[in-house]
Amino acid sequence: MGEKNKMEKMTTPNITKERIKKYLAEGKRFDSRTPFQFRDIVIESKVSKNAEGSVRVKLGKTEVIVGIKMGVSTPYADSPDKGTMMVTSELLPLSSPRFEYGPPRFPAIELARLVDRAIRESKFIQFDKLCIKEGEKVWTVFIDIYTINDDGNLQDAASIGALAALKNAKMPKYDEKEEKVLYGEWTEENLPVAKDLPISMTFHRIGNNFLIDPTREEEDVSEVRLTVGSTAGMISSMQKGNSKTLSMEDLNIILDNVESVRKTIAEAIEKQSK
Repeated sequence: MGEKNKMEKMTTPNITKERIKKYLAEGKRFDSRTPFQFRDIVIESKVSKNAEGSVRVKLGKTEVIVGIKMGVSTPYADSPDKGTMMVTSELLPLSSPRFEYGPPRFPAIELARLVDRAIRESKFIQFDKLCIKEGEKVWTVFIDIYTINDDGNLQDAASIGALAALKNAKMPKYDEKEEKVLYGEWTEENLPVAKDLPISMTFHRIGNNFLIDPTREEEDVSEVRLTVGSTAGMISSMQKGNSKTLSMEDLNIILDNVESVRKTIAEAIEKQSK
């Protein structure tokens, strides 16, 4: 069976799609949430004893694990005194029959880029504090995302996990004499990050109506999505997905709801980190 036919068999049935559209037009959803209401956000910290920081995030049945590792590398030529960052994601087949083993495909690459963009463009990580020896050695922050179960909105689950893991990450010990990282040993120093969280949130349009935190079935019906990265009072990143266009009216609806959605997510992350 070809990959296209396989995906078509796994998508939400048309009758369910029509019911979702009808319900949403009436301001309703199958799970009784309002259009701009998240599922319960559950964050479990320190799920890996070997990572500098790690969390498990659940949005309803959607579940991801995010880990932070630190490594030493050569800085970029245009920023010799600043650390670097790399984000990777693995859409594990155990999390959905839609995912297969093998090299990363576009959905995995896009997921990593969405998480990367919100963090990088907001300057959340204080890279200038990750220099070991200017022009020679800096810390690289590796953010690894693993999907455990996909019931929609992996983008926001991964972003929440990345921020929560960065906030609880500890700097590993570094032997300056031997010039090597003492893996498995940590200082009391937290990874240097800014106070304001760059929350990433994804808005979906179905017909003429918007929603956030879609289930897998709702995500299958989505005609257009916009992922917005925002700190308090400031937009730092945007990325559109799916084939249809957004009007200025659509954009205004999204922007009118950014701050309330951002607050909901930020409160969940801050509660976990206390």
